[in-house]
Amino acid sequence: MDWEILVTVLCGLAIAVGVAGVVVPILPGSILIIGALLAWAFTVTSAPGWTALGVGGVLALAGLLAGAILTGRKLRQRRIPGRSVTVGLVLGVVGMFVIPVVGLVVGFVVGLLLSEAARLRDFRAAVSSSGEALKALGWGIVVELVLACAAGSAWVLAVWAHFATR
Repeated sequence: MDWEILVTVLCGLAIAVGVAGVVVPILPGSILIIGALLAWAFTVTSAPGWTALGVGGVLALAGLLAGAILTGRKLRQRRIPGRSVTVGLVLGVVGMFVIPVVGLVVGFVVGLLLSEAARLRDFRAAVSSSGEALKALGWGIVVELVLACAAGSAWVLAVWAHFATR
């Protein structure tokens, strides 16, 4: 088997895992995509490889930054402290081990709600605040996912161009 084909298949798998990692926050999605693009470009050392790295890398990095910026801005607007999100993350990790498959999400939501209820001392306000935080996180994930898929698409086009001109 040709070395370039093997690396292409492995990088394709890494990009697919990276796209999934945007939705499942255990994996470093966009970072994994950038790493796979980098590995593929240095392996094939062709114009399509470098183009995929440039275009896909910029798209994945933009998704990573946009998700963080959009989420952070919305959380600041609602005056939701980072402590509440951190408590949600910690309980999400605990939930992962307690409740298989959905424990991460359940633990995060419960942790965020409990932290906000303790901070605001009003359950209705905590539900509203937690809902806004979850919406902000959801929009950040959606933007990052769209740009990660665009980066993956740029790679697919580059793979086609590279092997068609080889």
